[in-house]
Parts: sequence; C-alpha cells; structure tokens
Amino acid sequence: MNPSVRRRLTLANSVVGAVIVALDGTVLTVAQPTLRRDLGASYAQVQWTSTGYLIAVASLLVFAGRLGDRYGHHLVFAVGMAGFGAASAGIGLAPGIGWVIGLRVAQGIFGALSQPATLGMLRAAYAPDRLGMPIALRTSAIGLAAAAGPLVGGALVTQLGWRAVFFLNVVPALVMAALALTVRDAPRDREAAGLDVPGAVLLAVALVALVRTLVVLPGTGWTTATVLGPVVATAAAAAFVRRERRAASPLVPRDLFGSPTVGAALGTLVCASAALFGTLFVSTYYLQDVRGLDPLQSSLRALPLAVTMVLGAPLCAVLLRRHGPRRTTGTAMTLLLLGVLLLSRLDRSSTDLAIGAGFLLLGAGFVAVMVSATAVVVRCAPAGSAGVAGGLQQTAMNIGPTMGVAVATTLVGLAGVDMGPALTVLAAVTAIGALSALRLPDRGDALSTEPRPAGPPPTDAPCEVRTRR
Repeated sequence: MNPSVRRRLTLANSVVGAVIVALDGTVLTVAQPTLRRDLGASYAQVQWTSTGYLIAVASLLVFAGRLGDRYGHHLVFAVGMAGFGAASAGIGLAPGIGWVIGLRVAQGIFGALSQPATLGMLRAAYAPDRLGMPIALRTSAIGLAAAAGPLVGGALVTQLGWRAVFFLNVVPALVMAALALTVRDAPRDREAAGLDVPGAVLLAVALVALVRTLVVLPGTGWTTATVLGPVVATAAAAAFVRRERRAASPLVPRDLFGSPTVGAALGTLVCASAALFGTLFVSTYYLQDVRGLDPLQSSLRALPLAVTMVLGAPLCAVLLRRHGPRRTTGTAMTLLLLGVLLLSRLDRSSTDLAIGAGFLLLGAGFVAVMVSATAVVVRCAPAGSAGVAGGLQQTAMNIGPTMGVAVATTLVGLAGVDMGPALTVLAAVTAIGALSALRLPDRGDALSTEPRPAGPPPTDAPCEVRTRR
C-alpha cells in the first residue's frame, strides 16, 4: 500500500475510532433517565451502566496496548471496533437492565482494545517529530464529539428513544473495523512484546480498586468497603511495581517504566483532566442550582470550552513544535489554573461574559495539555512499545476525570452552595500539574526512541531527555 494512503487511513481510523468511543459516553448521559424509566431500573442500576464500563476500560487499557504491540495495532483496533459495534447493537436490543449493564462491561472491554491502538497506529505511521498534528486532529475531533454528544443524544432520545443512542455506533464502528483490516501492520517481534499476564492482573486489580473507590466514595462516604479499596489498590500497585522490576518481559517495558519524562507527562494529564472535569461538575451545579438555568442554557454558557478545544488543537501542535513541550504545557496549565480560579469567584450576580471567559480559559489550557503531553508520551515510546504508551495515556485520562469528579462531588456535598472549597482544591491539583510540566523536555531537548539492549538501564536510556549541544 502506498505510504501516503496508509497514513491517511491510519489517521482516519485513529480519529473516527476515538470519536465513536467519546460520543458514546456523552450521549449515554442524556439517555440514562429515559432508559431508567423504560426498563424500570433503579438509580443504582443505571449508575452501573457507567461504572461497569469505566472499571472495565480502565483496568485493561495497558494490557490492550501490549496486545497491539505484539499482534499489530490495526488488528487489535479492528477487533475492538467490531466488538464495540456488536455490543452497542446488543444494548439497543437489550430486554432488561441486567443485559444493559453486562453489555456495557463488554463495551468497556472492546473500548479498551481500540483506544490505545488509536495512538499506537499513529506512532507507527508518523515520524516521532511529526506526531503533533495527527494527535491534535484526534484531540480536536474528541472535543467536537464531547460538544455534539448532548445535542445528538437529546435529539435521538426525543425522537426515537434511548435505544437509538446505541444503534448510532454500530455502522461507523463496523466500517472502521473493516478499514483497519485493509492496512497491514509491520512484522512484529512477538517474543520482545511479552504479555506478562500476572503483571496485567496485578495492575487491573489496582485500577479496579481505585476506580471503584473513587466512584462510590461521594455517595457512601468512608465505610469499611471504601477504606479497603485504597488498601487493595496500594498493595496491588506495590506488587505490580515489584514484578515489573524483576520480570524478564514486563508488561510496561523498561523504556517507559520509571521514565521521568513519561511520568511527568502522565502526571500532568491526570492533574489537568481531574481539574477540568471536577470544575465542570461544580460549574454545572452552579449554573443550574445557583443561577437556575436549564440544561440547554447551561450548555450554551459552557460552549466556549468546546469551541476552544475543537479550534485550538491544531494551533497547539504548531506551538508545540515552535516552543517545545515544557513551555507549551506549562503555559497551558497556567491558563487552566486561571480558568478554575475565575470560575471560583462566580456568584449569583456574575455576568455571562465572566462565565464564558472562565470556560474559554479551561478549554484553551486543557486542549494544549492534551496535545503536548500526549505527544510526549507517544513520541517517547519506541515503536515496539507504542501500544503500552497509548494505554498509559488512556489510563491517565480515565483516572484523572474520575478523581476530579469524586473530589468535587464530596466537597460540594460538604459545603452546600459554596463552590469555593471544591474549586480551591481543584486549583491546587492544577498547580501540582503545572509543577509536573516543568519536568517535560524543552524545545532544545530531544527524546531518544531507539530500542536499548537488555540489562540495567543505561544513563542515556530511551525516554530520557538528551540535550542538544
């Protein structure tokens, strides 16, 4: 296949595949009330349609990325998209809430297969120093899906019912699966890309315990079960780290494991996504309960965020090439921090201009972090570990929002109408992310991505920053 055609197909698969999964999550939120009434489900059962998906996808992302490294990203992406489409069709035909929950878990499993591959495919198709714009286009499309999701979901549910929301995914997912199979992956060294199933199990246990605790904590408070969750997560994470250091073929290759550069980028992504989604939760509470706006009016007030994400992503790729990850990400985290602080000062008398400015800053800051930090993670990985790098990035983008919403929900519940405590904590999280961004490479730095020989990490190991002289 012509290399140019291959790159275009790869970019289309990456962008549309990411959009399908992002759109599914946003339209589901709109459909849940109608789904609950139609199936006679409880609020707890409906909540598990989201929680089950989140736990399944978060716990499997890194292992799914390793499957792509071993068997080919296009093949794993095709399986993920085909399964995602089939599960969506099943949910649309589901006779009861139990079927919906079970198939949502299946959706999470197939979503976990496809999402790291969307980044792994880009790493294989583009030179490391040309990844910024493809990642920016992917980010812009995700922002568009997030903005359009509530509108599309609302129209479908109103006209055709909640089942139409899931049928929406079927044809695009199957088409993307078929297109992915037309692109041949480069030959893989399957022995080098070891699966490390015990390590994958330990990581999954740690993530399941963490995510479940973050999801249920705001509603239950600190109980025996919620206290046990962090204990299990910590123990499993410690066992995972111990195994990765000793395993002959670890789940997370030593090129990435313990890399200060990758760690800084992932930490920044976690903090930025936690701050954004936590602030969005608090702001929605402010707009609807304090200002008395309906959901549509609230969405219009937040529109500058979505517009900035969609239009700003390509510009961020240009800024990344011109100024480097450290300055781009550091400036972005500063904008995000200013947005959180501005929204924290809103009251009943605040103008629409002030509200729009706060959301504009949030969008500008977050989209730049997404593009620059994601580019660092993916570019830092050798081609043979791109799937794991994508899995780590996607894991950060699942943990961060869950953590941010949990913090916001808990503090809003304690403070009542006062948004100050929640947004103050989220501003502190943003500041931590800004400090983490200082460890990213500067414009004059280069990231080594060549594979290194087996043995102890050398001083110039891949994913370490090398300064050009």
